[in-house]
Amino acid sequence: MFWYFGYGSNMDLVSLRAKGVSPHRSVKARLTGWRLRFNVRHFFNHEGGVGNIEPTGDSHDHVLGVLHLCEDSELAPLDDTEAYGHGYDRILIRVETAEGEQTALTYVGMPSFIDERCLPTRRYINILLQGARRAELDADYIGGLQRHPLHQKRAVPPFAPPPGEFPVFDAKTLAAHPLYTALDGAVFDMSAAREQHEFLKGFFGGRDMTLFHLKRLDGSDGSETFDDVRLCRYTPTQRLYLDEYLHEYGVEYRYVGSYRYE
Repeated sequence: MFWYFGYGSNMDLVSLRAKGVSPHRSVKARLTGWRLRFNVRHFFNHEGGVGNIEPTGDSHDHVLGVLHLCEDSELAPLDDTEAYGHGYDRILIRVETAEGEQTALTYVGMPSFIDERCLPTRRYINILLQGARRAELDADYIGGLQRHPLHQKRAVPPFAPPPGEFPVFDAKTLAAHPLYTALDGAVFDMSAAREQHEFLKGFFGGRDMTLFHLKRLDGSDGSETFDDVRLCRYTPTQRLYLDEYLHEYGVEYRYVGSYRYE
């Protein structure tokens, strides 16, 4: 087993479990001499910036978070969802808990994804706040998260596929195209995606990602199912969230067909 220090969305157990990680224990922790930033640019521009930590060497600076005790088998899904080796590096740190100091692994942004202009979205900050409150972190720290400036997203209309005749895919035929990915009934070709999306080709390729995205909404309780996707049982918030991502997929990738849920 290993200890993992979550300081961003992974402070929240619902968010962490959606990534395939269910800790045996979770305790609040403090990392001294570091500061919290939101300067790691998300893969999709409408999501702004996500969490990062940077050393300052100043003992007055600190990052609060949650220390999770995880099974060794959970390191691989954690690495995948944190884009280890691509967007984030994995390092060892020493954190303080009520039970004493503990060595833990955590993730820090890699230079190619750092953008000092980035701000977090309301969705992302809400997930941090959920995790921080459930862990009973310091009220002043939570207040700082509440007051943080936010990324302003542009409004988007409902997504409509481009005109023309396109093929229809199902799970089997989509899997046969490892550079195709599906979202909410639309299929996109990732083969010409920009360099920053190379990691996602392996993560998204050949799969429908609708449920993956739904479980990352700040209002998710982890109960969303494939049947919800198949039957389009979406709340207005979920519908807007998927439309935002469909438009971003349309910018980053090429629409190639529709997807039939069986």
